[in-house]
Amino acid sequence: MAMKTKEVLMQDVEQVLTVLRQGLAMHGGNCELVDADPETGIVQVRMQGACVGCPMSEMTLKAGIEDTLKEMVPEVKEVVQVA
Repeated sequence: MAMKTKEVLMQDVEQVLTVLRQGLAMHGGNCELVDADPETGIVQVRMQGACVGCPMSEMTLKAGIEDTLKEMVPEVKEVVQVA
């Protein structure tokens, strides 16, 4: 199977994040896609709004965003938060 290009991976991740943002927005938060590396499978996101400094944001990142992205976009191996 051919590896996705960075552009295609970013589009696929962005589509999933568009849906996930609805849940984040209900709590006054958001997340921005910063980068997605098709070679390593690492996606970088920046938490925004109420998510910044929220004690639950790490759980939201790993159990919500990362798990969903891994399920919907098989190329994703890990999601990391950047400042």
